[in-house]
Amino acid sequence: MEGVVHFHPRTRGGVPLPAVPTPLSRPTADAPVGLPPRIPARRRAPHATGFWFVAVSFAVLMAFGTAPTPLWPLYGARDHFGATTVTVAYASMVVGAAAAFLGMGHLSDRLGRRRIVVPALLVGIVASVVLIVWPDLPGLIAGRILNGVGLGLMASTATTYLHDLHHEARPDRTGSALPGIVATAANLGGLAAGPLVAGAAAEWLPAPLITAQAIFTLAMALCLALVLCTPETVDRELPAAEPPERFVLRPGGRRTFGAAGALGAFAFAILGLISSLGASVLHGTLHTDSRFVVGLAAFLMFGSAAAAQLVLGRLPLPRVLTVGAVVFPVGLVLCAVALYHPALWLYLVAVSLSGAGSGLLFKGGVDRAGSVAEPASRAGVLAVFFVVAYLGMGLPSVLFSIALRHFAVQTAMIGFATVLSCGAVASVAVALRGGARGAGELPA
Repeated sequence: MEGVVHFHPRTRGGVPLPAVPTPLSRPTADAPVGLPPRIPARRRAPHATGFWFVAVSFAVLMAFGTAPTPLWPLYGARDHFGATTVTVAYASMVVGAAAAFLGMGHLSDRLGRRRIVVPALLVGIVASVVLIVWPDLPGLIAGRILNGVGLGLMASTATTYLHDLHHEARPDRTGSALPGIVATAANLGGLAAGPLVAGAAAEWLPAPLITAQAIFTLAMALCLALVLCTPETVDRELPAAEPPERFVLRPGGRRTFGAAGALGAFAFAILGLISSLGASVLHGTLHTDSRFVVGLAAFLMFGSAAAAQLVLGRLPLPRVLTVGAVVFPVGLVLCAVALYHPALWLYLVAVSLSGAGSGLLFKGGVDRAGSVAEPASRAGVLAVFFVVAYLGMGLPSVLFSIALRHFAVQTAMIGFATVLSCGAVASVAVALRGGARGAGELPA
């Protein structure tokens, strides 16, 4: 997501290091005369071109993560499971993403950006193949866990890679907003495009469960070829430095970080609910069988989150959080109204407003979490923040599906909307009050 802290290409763990010649290029006093010239490295694309290669790859892998949104009823019919199992299968991606964020997200500072993005795409391709060749519930869950691992690796590295590539291509434009804007568009835009593409495939192409996966398999394979042509931006020959502690907050920052994590979790809860159970809601309550409409609803939700961040993200942070705290509950209330008085247009408006509000709340959460992190531990602090946010994307959806066993969907939505709205408003209040000291935003 937008706001991931980036490091200068010649750093280790965020600490600037002096440039040193690599062993192959370092002159030596006893080097023999007439030594044959060094074999040139594989030809790479220019940094400016690689910037767009990475942006496209970022968007495609994120799209793959949300692509099953309109396909869940088809999976349920194939494997004979209901709403709770759908949310468990959806949440299994969250498990993989959390593991990648915590366990491997920091490795690009040591191994290199491309050396993490390439495995992310490879894992995504393996996940899509598993989903094609293992047509059972265990295969679906295994594929989704792998999907989450690839997504977590990409999300924790791609934004930094984009900043690095832009710095190398345009060193005279330090502080440019372009990398951050492109990262936001690729991240949330990819999440928005996935359901739309899969919904169109399910609506108009044969064998949708295989066809949709095949489309993303080919797209990720093409992206893999593009990233392999992109230059690396981390010099592994730099001297090693003491690795920073992974999670260190500034004094008095725990309360603010807790509020920031809650903002991320509440913001992602509605995104996870619509991504996992949106198809069931549209079919059972709004009597819409179009898989394309299911994909369109998710597209509008994630697209609105991206648009809100891009349009309003440069406002002062208190104003961003205040607007989010108003728009988010309004969208949730309209979701409940659209279920009590079934109207497709109102539902689409409601999910759009909910998405816009969640995008603003999430941006505020990222910025607040970064503001209370010790500079050398920002990457680790943000990794924990993302884990909390992704848990918010999975766990509430599972609880909602369990509530549907005992309550009507309209009643469950009212309870869901009430809890999320109150939690989001309270978290905004704590974040604004606790972030008064040192509440600078993360660098763009």
